[in-house]
Formats: sequence, structure tokens, C-alpha cells
Amino acid sequence: MSVPRPAAILFFLAAPLLPAADSVTPGRFVVERPTLICLGFEWHIAGDDNRNAVVEVSYRKTGERNWKQAMPLFRLGGEKVTRPDLGLDYTTPDMFAGSILDLEPGAAYEARFRMLDPDGVRGETVHTVTVRTRAEPKEAPDGRILHVYPPGWKGPKQTPAFLGLKEAYFGSGHGDWAVLSERRVRPGDIILVHAGLYKGDRFQYSGALGLDFDGTYVLTAKGTPERPIVIRAAGDGEVIFDGDGAHELFNVMAADYHIFEGLTIRNADIAFQAGLKDVIGANGLTIRNCRMEDVGIALNAQYAGSRDFYIAGNVLLGRDDPYRLLGWYNPGIYGGNRLKSYYAIKVYGAGHAVAHNYIAYFHDGIDVCTHGSPDAREDHHASSIDFYNNDIHLMADDFIEADGGVHNIRVMRNRGVNAAQCGLSAQPVYGGPAYYIRNVLYHVPSGCGLKFNVRPAGMVLYHNTIISEILPGDIFSNVLFRNNLFLGIDAPGRAVFRFSNATAYSSYDYNGYRLNPKARDQFLWKSPAPGTLRDYTLGQARPRSFGSLAGLREATGQETHGLEVDYDVFENLHPPEAAKPHAIYQARDLNFTLKPGGKAIDAGVRLPNVNDDFTGGAPDLGAYEFGRPIPVYGPLSRK
Repeated sequence: MSVPRPAAILFFLAAPLLPAADSVTPGRFVVERPTLICLGFEWHIAGDDNRNAVVEVSYRKTGERNWKQAMPLFRLGGEKVTRPDLGLDYTTPDMFAGSILDLEPGAAYEARFRMLDPDGVRGETVHTVTVRTRAEPKEAPDGRILHVYPPGWKGPKQTPAFLGLKEAYFGSGHGDWAVLSERRVRPGDIILVHAGLYKGDRFQYSGALGLDFDGTYVLTAKGTPERPIVIRAAGDGEVIFDGDGAHELFNVMAADYHIFEGLTIRNADIAFQAGLKDVIGANGLTIRNCRMEDVGIALNAQYAGSRDFYIAGNVLLGRDDPYRLLGWYNPGIYGGNRLKSYYAIKVYGAGHAVAHNYIAYFHDGIDVCTHGSPDAREDHHASSIDFYNNDIHLMADDFIEADGGVHNIRVMRNRGVNAAQCGLSAQPVYGGPAYYIRNVLYHVPSGCGLKFNVRPAGMVLYHNTIISEILPGDIFSNVLFRNNLFLGIDAPGRAVFRFSNATAYSSYDYNGYRLNPKARDQFLWKSPAPGTLRDYTLGQARPRSFGSLAGLREATGQETHGLEVDYDVFENLHPPEAAKPHAIYQARDLNFTLKPGGKAIDAGVRLPNVNDDFTGGAPDLGAYEFGRPIPVYGPLSRK
């Protein structure tokens, strides 16, 4: 007589016989905040346990007939981002995410997404959306004009005329009346600031500019995307806002859709305070063609709900030593460096663009805020953020940090020369993709051209030229490397590249590496055992080492088309001197153009929407395609 088995036992016995959920079920589709030149998307899924589903992407400008191919969406899900001492323990959701790059500002596009899976798609297979990129912010055509003059102005005045910015903005008086706002600025107003020095005496009661004691312009009015509030140099000479040593000069955390243009800002710890985590932050802030000097931070904006910043064409100069490269991490090597300036720009939120700025003499150049695990509210993620065509010189720490980024962080066509600690940072990225495309880095003497720390997940590196060894600080997961050039500086005993993969599906191919003649081990490799998708116990494991790219290829199956290269792939470029870590190099003296006929020419693979304009039989390796114009770095007026 048989004995009935409990249902739980029957389920347990039957479970190993059930097939894995290899088919994919499409879920919610998300269109992220647009930027001026990029569009970002997310498509959530269930299933696809064997990770062989793909999402093909095509796009066209509205009204055009032919579709163009874009990069496929990036598959993420199940990767862990952890740091136990901080309580950080995040697992990325199952989804696809990705971007369409280098579009026209203010234009409408159709984007088509096709989900494919050999195991079947249960639900919608094609999704099409119409999305518009953001136009460059501009003034309202019928905006009211207000004229601001400095104390001591001797010439004629246009009306309505105001003494200092606060009088025009709030209609305020002096002393205790400085917070008056009976004649408040209106959306669409254009405040023209005439030439001169705007410097309040913070310790004089009832000063003419209304900046008693704190020295801060606290601006709180609300513009709109169509009718921003504009504060612009009038064009009759340099306009200088001197902070007189104030901690914050412009506090715009409660202000929306303001444009600051053509101003010189100096002598303050924080030039623009635009947002604090879990407090408040601005939307639609534009800072364009300004000069900030002698500042500790140019822009701080760490509020997760902030949207649509445009920070472009500025010159940002910190307080660090302009004549020596001084790092902070290891005083024994670099001499030590206390914080005189912190970061030039730090943002969080969505839809931001930081482009064509010149940045020098800070601790960090441009950062995403290291915010912690993504908020449960998806509209409070760091997503759809662009850092492109910036020129960054002499950082005590890193050029660019995507730390805290979630999806569609796009770091493109930036140039960084002289960073004491690291070049491009992902500490961490929470799933990605974080795209690093066509960046040029030179002189990172620590050997940390890429800082992949706190177990980041979801980095995509295409067409970068990095003159440094690549020794990420931690294991990382779900990365794609294609068409990059990695050339080191012959530091004794230092490997060329340390691969520390927590995921078996990380992929490297079509990259060029320079061997270090002063090291025995050229490549260090960690990866999960065969048949294992992920392994986060690798941190303390001893890496396998290889003395050549051929040895790495044979043992791992990676870099099937990879090359060993040397500095002769360039027209005329020499490495930094390993024995002189404090040395300063100037970008104008460096030539990253490839030499015709060299090993890097035509050695890459086509990447749709990234290198469609290649000139030869195949794309070239590195940031510059031979025969194509060199990118313009920094303000366009500096061409």
C-alpha cells in the first residue's frame, strides 16, 4: 500500500525536472529623460535564464524613410553590487537598457525595439516609440529686460535699472529688508548684468548688494522650459561676481529653469549649490560660457529628483597646485595633497548634459554622486546623463567618475591629462550600461586608468585610448570591451591589465595592448569556473597570469582578435616617464593620431551608432579614426 506524499515533497522531487525559464517575457518599457544628443531606454523582462535573448534597435528621424541601426540594448540582471562595511547589497533587476547616441538637439525620432530569443518570446516582440531630444535652452522671445549695474557705475543706465542682482531679482532692500520679495522676478525675464565688480562686504551691515554676513545669492524663483529666467552678461565688458570668501555664492536649490551665461565667478567655496541628497534640488539649470576661478566646487547637485541640467562651454579653475601632480591617496609616493578644491561638477538625477567644459586644478573633474543603492522610485535614479567633449587637466584624484550611476551614463569624447589617482571611475555602477566611448587619457601614474571598485556592474568601453596600465581595484561584472588601446608606461613589475570578472559573460575582443618589458606577468585573470554564470568569491583568489596575449587567448577564449601593439601605432606619441609621477604634461603637446599603415588601422569591429563613419576596411582601434576630424575638447570658442 502506497503512502500519500505531502504536496511540498512532491514539488521538491519534481523541481529538478522542470526546465529553466529560458524563454523571455517582455515587461514594462521605459523612455528615460532625453538629453540634447542622446536617448535612453529600459525594457524590463522575466525569464531568459540562459541570457541569450537580444533586443535589436533601429531609429530614424521623424519624416525620414530609412531606418538606421543602433547598438543592441544591454542585458543586465542578477549582478551584485556590494560593500559590507557600508551595508551596501544591491542586485540588478532583469532588464535591457541602452542608448541611441549623437542625435540632433530638439529633433523627433522614431525608435524601434525588437526582442528575439531562440527559446521564445512570450508577449510583445516589437515596441516602437516616438521621442524628441531636448533643444538647447534659450530665452523667451518676448522676455522682459531688466538691467543690473554694479555699485559705483558712472555711465548712463538703461531702464528699468537696478543696483545689484538681488534688487532686480527680488526687489529687495538692504539690511533686514534684504529678504523682501514684493517685486519678484517673473518667468521669461532676462536680467542683463552690466560690466563691473559685484562684491559685497559680508561683514558690513546693510551693504549695497544685500549680501550681509553669508554673502550668498539665494535664488528661489521658478522659470519654465519655455520661459526660463536668464541672468546674462550684458556684453559691455567682463561681469565679475566675487564671493568675498563665502561658502556658497549662488544657492539655486529651490530655483527651476534658470540660465546663467557669460559671467565670471570667483572666490567662493561653492560657486553653485544646486542640490543636496534627500533635501531639495533644482530642475532645468543651465550654466553656459561662464568662467569660474578660485573656487572649491563649481557645481554641487546631489538631489535625486533633479532634471535636465545643461552645463556647457565653461572654464572651471580650482585651487590646486598648477605646477605639480599631487595625489591624496599615498602621500609617500605623491607628497600628499590637502583639499583646496574638491570636484568641479557633481550631479545626480536624470537628463543632465555636461559638455565642452575646460576643467583644471581640482580633486575630481566631473562626477555622478556616489549616492548608494538606487532609490525605489525609478524617477530618482541617476540615469540618462551625458559627459562629453570635456577637456580635463590636472586632477588630484580622477578625471571622471560615473560612481552612483544606474542606467545610461554616457561618458564620450573626453580628454584627460594628468590624474594622480585614476582616470575613469565606476565605484560603483548599478547595472548600467555606463558607456565610456572615445575618451583619451594620458599620465595616470598610479596605474589605475580604470577604477572599477565596489563590485560595479555594467560597463561598456568602446574606442578609448588609455595611456596607463589597467589595474581595477575590485572584481567587477558584466562588461564589454571593444576597439580600445591600452598602452602603459613600463612601471617595473606592473601588469598591463588585470581582468577580475565576477561574471562569465563579460567579453573582451578587438582591443590593443602594449606589453611591459619590465614585468613578467602581462595579464592577470580571474573568472568564474566553467558552467558558472557568476562568482563573487573571487576577490581573494589568486589570479592566473599570462606573459602574452596569445596565452590569455588560449586559456580564456577572450581577445580572439586582440593585438599586441606599441607606441609606433601613433604618428608621434611617447609615454609619460614612470620615474616622474609629479610631472605635468600639456594636451597641446600630445598627438594621439594613428599612423597610416600601423597595426591599429582597420583592426576593430563595427559597432553600430558608434563607428559608422569609419574610413577604411574596418574601424580603427582607439579614440581617433584615421582620416576623421579630431574631436573639439572644451569650449567651442577655443577651437
